[in-house]
Amino acid sequence: MADGAPGMKDVAAVAGVSIGTVSNVLNRPQLVSEATRQRVREAIVELGFVRNETARQLRAGSSRTIAYVVMDAANPFFNDVARGVEEAARAEGVAVYLCNSNQDVVREREYLERLREQRVQGVLITPIDPTGMPSLGMPVVLVDCHAVDDTQCSVAVDDVLGGELAVTHLLETGHERIAFVGGPTTVQQVSDRYQGARQATAVWPRSTELMRLETEALTVAEGRRAGERLVGLPASQRPTAAFCANDLLALGLLQAMTRQGLSVPADLAVVGYDDIEFAEAAAVPLTSVRQPRELLGRTAARLLFEEAADDGTHVHQQVRFRPELVVRASTRVPRRVS
Repeated sequence: MADGAPGMKDVAAVAGVSIGTVSNVLNRPQLVSEATRQRVREAIVELGFVRNETARQLRAGSSRTIAYVVMDAANPFFNDVARGVEEAARAEGVAVYLCNSNQDVVREREYLERLREQRVQGVLITPIDPTGMPSLGMPVVLVDCHAVDDTQCSVAVDDVLGGELAVTHLLETGHERIAFVGGPTTVQQVSDRYQGARQATAVWPRSTELMRLETEALTVAEGRRAGERLVGLPASQRPTAAFCANDLLALGLLQAMTRQGLSVPADLAVVGYDDIEFAEAAAVPLTSVRQPRELLGRTAARLLFEEAADDGTHVHQQVRFRPELVVRASTRVPRRVS
C-alpha cells in the first residue's frame, strides 16, 4: 500500500478484483454478485478505506446531497417539513443540508450561491420572494409556496382556502370585528391567507369588519407586540377575534392577552395557522389551520429526485394540498357580539 490513506487500488488488490469492480460495489452494487460485494466490503473494513466524495463529485458533476433552504429555522413548522425531506432523502441514500435564510434575502442568495458551488443535486426552498428567485442551473422545488408558472415544481397548501376556513369559522361563531395579524406582505403565504380572509368576509351575509394588523416578521415576539396594539385600542374599535398568519404569531398574541389579564376566547378569540405541536399544548389550546407538514417535505423531495434523474420526460408539477381547520379552546366558546 502506498503512503497515506488507502485508495480503491489498494481495496482491489486485497479483494482480488479490478478497480472497476470496487467502483461498482460503491456506486452500482446491483451489478456485482453478493459474494464479490462481500469480499470488497471486507477489504474496505480491513484497510479502513474511506472514499473521496469530493473527487467523486467532481467526476460526476453533482454530489449525493440536496439542500433545504428554510425561511425561519426557529419555526417548528419548517422543522417538521425538514423531517419529511430527510425521510425521503434517506431512502435515496442522500444527505440533506439545512440552511436558514432567517427571512433575509441577502442571506438567502448567499446560501444559494454556495450550494451551487457545492454541486448539490438540487435545492428545496421556501423563498422569501418566489418572483425574485435566481436561476441556479440545477433542479429547484419550491416548498410551502406555489410556483408562479409551470416552469418549476412546487409543493404547497391552498393558503387562500386556509384563510377562508379560518375567518368563516370566526364569523360562524358570532364575530363581526376580526383582525388579520401577519406580515410582511411580500411573503406569499401571508398575502394568500389574507386574501382568503377577505373572501370570507366578502360573501358573509351580514356586515363585517376585517382589520389588518401587519407585523415585521412571523414570530412570537411580533405576536406579542400585535397583542399589545390590539389591547391599546378603544373597546368600541377593538376586534373580538384575530386570525394570525401563523401559529407563532398566535401564541405571542395569547401571551399578550394573558399578561393584560384578558381571556381567550371570551375577550379575544384566536386562530393560528400551521397547527404546529405547540398549538395544541398552549395554555389555551389553539384553533389552527393544519398543513400536512411532513407530507409537504416528502413530496417536495420526491419531485426534486425525479427532476435530478430526468431522462427528458420530467414534467414540472405544482402540487397543492387542502388545509384542514382544527377547532380548539381558543375559539370554541362563542363571544356575544353587540
